[in-house]
Formats: sequence, structure tokens, C-alpha cells
Amino acid sequence: MTSPVSKTLLDNRWDDARAAGMSEPELLLYRSNLLGSDKRITNFGGGNTSAKVVEKDPLSGEDVTVLWVKGSGGDVGSMKLDGFATLYQSKLDALQGIYRGLEFEDEMVGYLPHCTFNLNPRAASIDTPLHAYVPYRHVDHMHPDAVIAIAATPNSKELTKLIYGDEIGWLPWKRPGFELGLWLSKFARENPKAKGVVLESHGLFTWADTAKDCYELTLAIINKAIAWFDKETVGKAPFGGAVASALDPEKRRAVAAALMPEIRGRIGKTESKVGHFDDQDAVLEFVNAAELKPLAALGTSCPDHFLRTKIRPLVLDYDPARDNLDEVIAGLDAAIEAYRADYAAYYERCKRANSPAMRDPNAVVYLVPGVGMITFARDKATARISGEFYVNAINVMRGASSVSTYVGLPEQEAFDIEYWLLEEAKLQRMPKPKSLAGRIAFITGGAGGIGSATAVRYLQEGAVVVLADIDQGSLDARVEELGKRFGKDNVRGVIANVTSEAQTIEAFRKTLVEYGGLDILVSNAGISSAAPFEDTTLEVWDRNISILATGYFLVSREAYRILKKQKLGGAIVFIASKNGLAASAGASAYGAAKAAEIHLARCLALEGAPFGIRVNTINPDAVLRGSKIWQGEWRSQRAQSNRIGEDDLEEFYRKRSLLQRSVFPEDIAEAAYFLASDLSAKSTGNIINVDAGNAVSFTR
Repeated sequence: MTSPVSKTLLDNRWDDARAAGMSEPELLLYRSNLLGSDKRITNFGGGNTSAKVVEKDPLSGEDVTVLWVKGSGGDVGSMKLDGFATLYQSKLDALQGIYRGLEFEDEMVGYLPHCTFNLNPRAASIDTPLHAYVPYRHVDHMHPDAVIAIAATPNSKELTKLIYGDEIGWLPWKRPGFELGLWLSKFARENPKAKGVVLESHGLFTWADTAKDCYELTLAIINKAIAWFDKETVGKAPFGGAVASALDPEKRRAVAAALMPEIRGRIGKTESKVGHFDDQDAVLEFVNAAELKPLAALGTSCPDHFLRTKIRPLVLDYDPARDNLDEVIAGLDAAIEAYRADYAAYYERCKRANSPAMRDPNAVVYLVPGVGMITFARDKATARISGEFYVNAINVMRGASSVSTYVGLPEQEAFDIEYWLLEEAKLQRMPKPKSLAGRIAFITGGAGGIGSATAVRYLQEGAVVVLADIDQGSLDARVEELGKRFGKDNVRGVIANVTSEAQTIEAFRKTLVEYGGLDILVSNAGISSAAPFEDTTLEVWDRNISILATGYFLVSREAYRILKKQKLGGAIVFIASKNGLAASAGASAYGAAKAAEIHLARCLALEGAPFGIRVNTINPDAVLRGSKIWQGEWRSQRAQSNRIGEDDLEEFYRKRSLLQRSVFPEDIAEAAYFLASDLSAKSTGNIINVDAGNAVSFTR
């Protein structure tokens, strides 16, 4: 049996050749990125690192000691040099003289900007005193699963002594802040042989006098805990052993796809949520275990864990042996309401006179036996990271319960951190959510000009986007491009032939597993063809109808089903064509299919209105740039039909329009944004022509 907190020991990844010639700040960054690259050492945004560096004072030119420490809100694994706050050590030392005691420690955060070195705009975090007063040049504060598993037991002090002897000390729980900084300073000075300290229910501090020594010490201390757990847990079944069996991967995803929009619809009425699904081995081991419910009810221990995951998850009563999915869905209202009531009671029990108002009472983490873990948050990255944090919590619970008894953070302490006025101030400083924040969009023809331009517009406004296309190469390239621009969490690609019912259903199923629901459909996949009516073959006719009419039907039907199930409303946007309103010689199959799209949208608008599902149509014309349909025969056919050269088409269409302007994919995307956003909340069954003006396609 492997360690309950890690499958392998941590590797030393320090490269002397790479580190050679680095400055002290660069060595600090190198060490920080190495530590943050492994979630067993610390979770995203968790922990911090520091170095005390001698620098020239820009005013006096004298050598001064400067504390470089991870700034507020940073992540040690991905930060750059500008992620560190820099503060005069002498001024930090002077703060001890004005400290008025534990009751007033929060006010000390307000003094930190006065200690800033060299006008650095990076804000110092509340953890700054935890580094400033330790009498060593380099300090690491990490949240390793293996060490927190020790710290989250009732006998953590004794276990720390057993494992580390006098090499690592122990301190009782204390909320991060100025007082804990003084505690650490006192411990380090009174125990000069100690190389660090375990903080009860929190994490690990280590210190040394060089960056490399500090990094290697941190790894060694964590590895010692991992090795100890390996020895102590041989033959022990974690979490009391399994009482349920995991479903096969496809069935797990099918259950997740069914559950996630049902949950999202119930928790997303006041704020749109995006979901994440995780069925890794560590999660399945926990959700299938005998002790799942009692351990989950205890809540998490490390402050970073429950800030992301709330104090405890919601366990759903799914039985993989019976596959009682319908029962679980039928009971969701009661289960979610019970969780909200429990959270409200927790708030009432623990609130103080100056506590902020109660926040969203819905669960973040949902555990499903046999299936895995579902997390919901206001954006995909936060949902994913919340899940990662709960995996850390699972690892901690596994370790602690294997060698002792797992202990969560006391409820009042958990509340005081969750509703800490300093955390509330940080939340209040966050920018206002963008107009499509938390919305999930599905775009067919997503790799083409109009589809990708629409994706860009939605991503700019905070949505997550699924691009569906039949061209694997173009789709992969576009997903990679948009992922680099807007973050990989926010873009997915699915291969889908919209004429296939099975492929269409599967594409939406993948969307539900990836993001948990749907808010916007842009039906845009298309082809074009031109031929005199008598030369139009049945094959050409069927192909146009199959893609442009049947395809739009299949895609919108599946989206409609999801939107109706969620009960959150939604927006469906059809990208039709001027040809759907205005007859065009030599394009009968194309025009008839586009007319079918327009009328289908009207019918769907009628049926969707009672459920808040809005359906509107955009009619572009002559969008040449970036369009796949203008890259083939359609371009030459249109040029021949108008007796002009292919290179003259764009200018020809520009001059033909009433406004004498060219139409670009971004123009269609702007209309698609309007029709998907709350700006058009009172519009359905409408047509917007984006064609620079064409009298024959006026709708009135």
C-alpha cells in the first residue's frame, strides 16, 4: 500500500547550473516556482516564501536589508518577480514597538504599506509578519498534505515530536497575523537548533540561510513525513474501507452530465455558476468509503482549504449499485435546502457584532459515491482550484485518520477566517463581474471566422466557451490560440457533425461534464452552394437541408432541453443569412435551408418564452474574411455569377450595400453578444440584419 498522502517521495529538482549567476531575488523566485509546481507541497495560491536581501537604498545609497515576500493574492508556482512585496526590514522591526496586542492585530496590516521599499506597488499580505521576524534569511511556509495530516490530529504535538525529534517544533493553532509572527520569532530564537515548526491545523514553516538549503530542507521535512506514513499505514484500509464501487469512466461521466445542470439550476439563480468534475483515484477512494459522511461533516482543517471549499461539502445519496439517479435528482431540492439551512445556522452561531452579511449559502463541493466530485464557483478556474483544494483535504483526512483521529478546525475559528474583515475588504476590492461572467456558451462552426470571433467576444465578457466543429485541425488550433489569450480553463473544443444526432448529443454531454450546464447556444455551422435551379442535384439539396436545417434543429433541440431543465432561462442565437429573406438566383438550396432556419427560430421563440429561453436570429451578408464557406467553390461561383474576379468580391459587396461598408466576423460577433447578453433581455423572435444595408432583406 502506498502512502495515504503521496504516491512517491518528492524529487529534488534544484539545478545548480540553472541557479548559477542568479541574484538573491531570482533564487527566491526559482525556489518558489519549484515548490509551487507540486500540489502535494502547497495548493494553488497557498503558502508563501521569503528572503531577506541586502540592497541599496534608493534615497541614501546605503546598504539596507529588504524583505522579499510573496505578495497578497499570489501563487508561488506561477508568480514572477513582480509578485513579491518588498519591505524595509528595519521598518518592519519598528512595527513591534507600536503593536497594541492581539485584540488590535488586524490594524497592523494598515501599517505594512508604510514599510514599502522602492515604491513597489505589490501589496504585502497578512502573512508578512510570519516571515519578517524569523531570524533567518530564507523562510518557506507550505501546506503539504503529509504535514497537515499530522497537524490535523488531536495528538499532533506528540506526532511531530515522534517523527522529527527536536529538528522541527510545534505551535498550537493561531490565525495568521502579527501575533503568530511574534510566536514564530520567539520559538526560533528560543530553539536555535530547530529548522522549522509545524503549525497545528495549518501547515509547515522551515528556514535556512540560503535559498537552496531552504528548498532542500522543505523537501526533506515533507519526505520524512511521507516515509513515516508509508511505514505506519501498511495494510490499513483508508477511510474504513470501501462500501461502494466506482462506476466505469463513461458511466461516471454520464451521471455527472445528468447531475451537474440539475445542481447548477438550483444554485445559480442569483449568480451564474460554472462547474468542474473530478473522478481521480483519490476522490473515488474517498467517496466510496465507509467513513465518507462522518469525515466530510467534520470539515477541512487548513484555512486555505475551507476558504475555497466552504467548511464542509454536500454528500449526495447516490447508490452506484442501484443507480438511483432519478431519486437523487428528485431529492436535490431538499438536500440543497438542508445544506443552506445548516450553513445559515453556522453563520448565526458564530457571527460577531461586526461580521459581514452572510454570503452565498450554497455548497461548493458535491461528493457522489461511485462517481466523483463536482465543484461549482463563479468561474471555471475557481471551480477547478476548489476541487484541487478539496483533494488536498482528502489527502489530509486520509493520513490523519490512518494514524490517529482526524480533527477539523473548530467551527468558530473557521468562521472567523471565512468572515475575517480583512478578507471581506479584499472581496470588496475585487472588480465588478463582467457581463457574461459565469455563462456557458456553445458555438457550432466554432473554428470558422464568425464562430471564433463570437467566441472571442464572449470570452472578453467573462463567459466560458465550447467550440464545436467538424474540422479537427482547425478546431485544435483555435482552442489553443484562445486558451493562450483567455486561459485554458475557459475554452474547450468538441468534434461534432451537427447532422448526426448521436454526435450532437455527445458534444453537449461533454459540455455538461466540462462546465456543468449551458446558457448560450450560437448555431453557426454552415456550408454554401450555388447552381441554377435546374442544375441543383438532390445531393446538393439534401446536403444544404441536412446541415443548415436539420443540423440547426438537432443542436437547438439539445440546447433547449438543457436550458429547460436548468430553469435559468438562456439565449439561442441562429446565424442565418440575408438569403433566408431575400431570394437569390442560383442559390435555391442554400436560400431555402436558411429560410427554414429563420422560421425554426421563430417557432422555438414561441415555445421557449415561458421558460425565459430567448431565440433570435442574425442575418449576415457577404462576410468574406475568415469564413470557410468563402474559401471553396462558393467564392468562385459568386464571382462568376456577378461577372467579376474573385479578388474583387469584397469591394463589390461593399459597394452594393446601402451603407457602402464591408461586413466582418467581428460585426456578427457583436450582434451575437448583444443577443446573448442581458442588454437584449426583452427580445425574442427577432431578426438582426448585419449586412451594411440591403433593401431586399428588410424585415418590414
